[in-house]
Amino acid sequence: MNQGSKNTSATHGVPSDLDFRDRLGALRNLPEFFRLIWSCDRLLAVFNILLRVVRASLPITMLYVGKLIIDEIVLISVTAGGSAVENPDMSILTTLVLIELGLAVFSDLLGRGIALVDSLLGDLVSHEISLRLMHQSARLDLECFEDSEFYDKLERARRQASSRILLMSQALTQLQDSITVFFLAVALITFKPWLLLLLAITLIPAFLGETHFNSQSYSLMYGWTQERRELDYLRFAGASDETAKEVKIFGLSDFFGKRFQKLAGEYYQVNRNLSVRRAAWGGLLSMLGSLGYYTAYAVIIYRTVYGELSLGDLTFLSGSFLRLRSLMEAILIRFSSIADSALYLRDLFDFLEMEPRIRSKDESLPFPETIHDGFTFENVGFRYPQMEKWVLRDVSFTLHPGEKLALVGENGAGKTTLVKLLTRLYDPAEGRILLDGHDLRDYNLDGLRDAVGVIFQDYVKYHLTASENIAVGRIDDRNNANRIKEAAQRSLADKVIDNLPEGYQQMIGRWFKQGTNLSGGEWQKIAIARAYMRDAQLLILDEPTAALDARAEHEVFNRFVELTFDKCAVLISHRFSTVRMADRIVVLHEGKLLEHGTHEELLAAGGQYSELFQLQASGYR
Repeated sequence: MNQGSKNTSATHGVPSDLDFRDRLGALRNLPEFFRLIWSCDRLLAVFNILLRVVRASLPITMLYVGKLIIDEIVLISVTAGGSAVENPDMSILTTLVLIELGLAVFSDLLGRGIALVDSLLGDLVSHEISLRLMHQSARLDLECFEDSEFYDKLERARRQASSRILLMSQALTQLQDSITVFFLAVALITFKPWLLLLLAITLIPAFLGETHFNSQSYSLMYGWTQERRELDYLRFAGASDETAKEVKIFGLSDFFGKRFQKLAGEYYQVNRNLSVRRAAWGGLLSMLGSLGYYTAYAVIIYRTVYGELSLGDLTFLSGSFLRLRSLMEAILIRFSSIADSALYLRDLFDFLEMEPRIRSKDESLPFPETIHDGFTFENVGFRYPQMEKWVLRDVSFTLHPGEKLALVGENGAGKTTLVKLLTRLYDPAEGRILLDGHDLRDYNLDGLRDAVGVIFQDYVKYHLTASENIAVGRIDDRNNANRIKEAAQRSLADKVIDNLPEGYQQMIGRWFKQGTNLSGGEWQKIAIARAYMRDAQLLILDEPTAALDARAEHEVFNRFVELTFDKCAVLISHRFSTVRMADRIVVLHEGKLLEHGTHEELLAAGGQYSELFQLQASGYR
């Protein structure tokens, strides 16, 4: 039962096979899982357990009633002398049959009730896990989402939302079957205790084999997490509204298809090898369980033939032993499955227990209602995690209250990174950022984020209504129609929305029924409206007009300057016709502050800004 032909451990970083102690230790995750179930709906959880306890007592009861039926038939059919009874009293037999029928119907109803409660409770648990994953993802630092290992953790955690429903059902079924086994065992101990020992011994090999292969399945899933994420990405890239145009124009269908086929084929081969070995060993080991059962069955038949047991006893004992064998085999195999499922729970709970590094201090300062001294960068340096190159280094300047500041520089100069530091999506690796004389890290993080409105160049196109697309700028005011319309007017998005069939209630995007798509410029006006919706003390626009024509861009920025006359504003743009509207311009080059001043001052200085301005201006001559 060794690993197959392909060494997935070396290629995909599969953890070494976990021993029995590791899998047993993973059961420590179950109490937390049951607390999660309990928190979803206590009434349903209690009702589920009660239904299972009642149903667990029915098998032994039905077997015993069956024994009484057989014995009653023998009693009625044959007299002491061997002749048949002519007018038998059928009342007792009829009553027993009706009791057995009632028990069978009751058992079926209980089974359907358990399935219903399992389904309802499972949906609640799945929704709760998904909700916790969403909230936890929102809490974690932005740097996490730029780390491939984090995405592997997130992928493994996401898969728990649906698959852990099975674990819940398995755990509760384990409780139900254990109660049934107890009743059956008590009945059989009075007959031949050593038969129970024989049954246990013959089932242990199958249990150990199943445990081993469950461990290998977990190792396979763990080690191939990144590859399975790539398969999901290839599915998206090969069939998505966001990629459809380029897939057609560039003829990428075969490229994505062949890459998917190659990776999926490799995964299939490894999984097939494991599945074949599991089936072969499982079939061989299960034969031992059958051998144990038929040994016991032969003993029961022998004692019945020699008159030590009645036919009813034969039916009861053989049925009990067969049921006991099936239940014990299921319990042992399910125990292994539950233990290994608990390993996956560890992935979920490890993710949920991650703590963000960027958060508010215990006694944080409230964000000032009015900014007095502005934002000051003091020798700020920053580099992204696991990277040696500095994105920003020794950057010092001040954004004064009510000032419009433009950031200029070539791609990769650090402009967007500086904005991320200003909004505390990251913290500086060197130096500090002050707000009214206090370190930005001393302020309440939620208060800071609430006071800042940012539209990044890679803004999100939400597949929501036009109204909701604007309202995400301050989602608590999503029902404030006047505020939404005012934000749309400020960004010129109102003219776009007026042309939509359903106006502000029109679904935007093609993902949902009756949705309509927008042009890049129209989407951009919607996105800019989010910044106005926020009505923040600091407004940041990162390349906000890249998809607008020159006339629309000029009008947008004229309005922007007018509407932010008493607010701090940061503008990132490559268009100097826009940049010159700012009060002051900061020029970044390879992560360093190269020069700063007004448009006229920088032109007169004859530095990089002047050079870039002349190059762009020459294109319009």
